[in-house]
Amino acid sequence: MGTGKLDDGNWWVKFSIDVAHPLAWHVVQEFGCVLNYLSVTERLPTVFMPVSPAPYLNGGPEEYLSWVIESKSPSFKPGTVADWLEGRLPRPVDDLSQWASEDDA
Repeated sequence: MGTGKLDDGNWWVKFSIDVAHPLAWHVVQEFGCVLNYLSVTERLPTVFMPVSPAPYLNGGPEEYLSWVIESKSPSFKPGTVADWLEGRLPRPVDDLSQWASEDDA
């Protein structure tokens, strides 16, 4: 949906996730784990979070909920984030069967 760079050199990426998809919350959980809490003692300099305009003025999450990855260190580049995600998400990432947990079976 969008990207940007702040005056301090930090960057952000904004995108949507189809919250109606049966694996949507698996994606949110994986991104939250890798980008926010991969290691309690050595966290990545990123934040993954939901963003939304006021729901009472617009509508529900299907249309108005977005997600943002923000850097907290200009030296931590978007390509590095992609590498971290690629190395920790199910593989291949576009094979939906790799995302299913035992609870989904």
